[in-house]
Amino acid sequence: MTLNGWLQIAFFLFLILAVTKPLGVFITRVFSREKTFLDPVLRPLEKLIYRTTGVNEEHEMAWTEYAVAMLLFSLVSMLLLYFIQRVQGFIPPSLFNPQKFGAVNPPHLAWNTAASFTTNTNWQAYSGETTMSYFTQMVGLAYHNFVSAATGIALAIAFIRGIARRQMKTIGNFWVDMVRASLWVLLPFCIVGALVLVSQGVVQNLRPYDTVKIVEPQQVPHLGADGKPAVGADGKPVMDTVTEQTIAQGPVASQEFIKEWGTNGGGFFNANSAHPFENPTPLTNLIQMFGIFAVSAGLTYTLGRMTGSPRHGWAVWGAMAVLFLAGVMVAYWAEAAGNPLLHGVNQQASALQPGGNMEGKEVRFGIANSALFATVTTDASCGAINSWHDSFTPLGGMVPLVNIMLSEVIFGGVGAGMYGMLIYVVLTVFIAGLMVGRTPEYLGKKIEGYEVKMAMLVALIFPLIILALTAISSVKPFGTWAIANAGPHGLSEILYAFTSATGNNGSAFGGLNANTAWYNISIGFATLGGRFLMIIPMLAIAGSLAEKKYVPPSVGTFPVTTPLFSVLLIGVILILGALTFFPALSLGPILEHLLMNAGKAF
Repeated sequence: MTLNGWLQIAFFLFLILAVTKPLGVFITRVFSREKTFLDPVLRPLEKLIYRTTGVNEEHEMAWTEYAVAMLLFSLVSMLLLYFIQRVQGFIPPSLFNPQKFGAVNPPHLAWNTAASFTTNTNWQAYSGETTMSYFTQMVGLAYHNFVSAATGIALAIAFIRGIARRQMKTIGNFWVDMVRASLWVLLPFCIVGALVLVSQGVVQNLRPYDTVKIVEPQQVPHLGADGKPAVGADGKPVMDTVTEQTIAQGPVASQEFIKEWGTNGGGFFNANSAHPFENPTPLTNLIQMFGIFAVSAGLTYTLGRMTGSPRHGWAVWGAMAVLFLAGVMVAYWAEAAGNPLLHGVNQQASALQPGGNMEGKEVRFGIANSALFATVTTDASCGAINSWHDSFTPLGGMVPLVNIMLSEVIFGGVGAGMYGMLIYVVLTVFIAGLMVGRTPEYLGKKIEGYEVKMAMLVALIFPLIILALTAISSVKPFGTWAIANAGPHGLSEILYAFTSATGNNGSAFGGLNANTAWYNISIGFATLGGRFLMIIPMLAIAGSLAEKKYVPPSVGTFPVTTPLFSVLLIGVILILGALTFFPALSLGPILEHLLMNAGKAF
């Protein structure tokens, strides 16, 4: 570890702190229907959308109607994306398909992708540059990058309204919230962000791919029909001679910034943000990490401002920041320490070498920014990566896994992190009430049995999906044949896949061939369950809180604006995470770490 590395991490957190209040104020004004500097341009467009679609922007919805509207919109969006993928082969080259890509096959891959992008997961069991046409990337995938993120923001705002309102049966209008999130919170920032990325060298064009002759022909393993290296009759690998290289390109920058700003994560290229066309410089790397956290951090201030308790918003922000720092410290330490099995190799960082475990990392980012990016992208529900988590040390790779297991509430995805954190807040207030022997209260609302039951339903659904699917995949041939490593590392690959899918993160640990019927179908259902089975109880809590009377604070009211509340909130998050996932972690990365120090690798 180096001072330079720590300064970069500190500077990143300072940027997030600096943007929290101004962005939070802006988001509050957008959803409170107050005037903003963007209104002269966006308000006429918003009215046109409502007139075209027949939406009454003055209509308020109960939580049940809000949920039905959100579910129907998501269903139609998912079917539309599946259709676009399956008819991709009929799109002529002149209509943004210069590589003449055919339909996305097999059908279960198209299903997986449709479910993934609809739920803001953006899990990719395919290589984008060899599978998706420009039309599919722009019209299908980018559309979902916007609306799935906007849906998450709308849901968070609905939950906050439920806390703030008194004796009301409504929590807003889904269509209005989703449109305003898309037009005000996402679109303008993405236009500016994309132009900044282009200025730094991120590719943006509609040209066909270029083919160039390489200087020295290369021998590469021949891949069989199963995607694995072929072996000849003599037992030796079958090799192919490569004399040309295809330079993939396309409308990358316009897809890239919404990938981070909307915490989507799906990359234009298979290498994602490790690819120099997506993330060419340390500055673009910083911009992308900043984009991942910005909106989620701003929503903490929005929470405080809309509920009339800014200090509570900062208390939630503080809890998130502490958990973030704990994760990045462990990841940075583990990767900087290097691999103890590399004997006689100097792995200490210096001015001439990056040091530490550089396997699977880009030299232009180094240890600190790789560990930071891995922590940021899994604190949020963003599947972007700039290094391969599968190549991290066992404890370094455990940090991204644990971040997702904690429900990605450490700033979290846009909206999803906020309403996920509010579930933990409800549980924390309930536990605090038990401690003092009073009915728990949260910002003037009594937390009663109904809210606690719904919160626990959310807390139980998440590990149930992950652990059940991981257990099946770990003992059945259709699950185990796809892993690249044996032992605890292979278990980590499976566990990470279902944790990432259910947590709507989308990043891959690596080393797992997920493009199989079992993994495409099961991961697709995991993304849907991880999104919608947890949204419905959350909206039920919001609707219940909106109907409650205001209860003035008293001597026995547990304050939710103090450092003590932040500490208790952190404790609840960690204890729930440990109770549900520690046994699985013990069999995966923790066991692998102990075996690595004993001299065994996988």
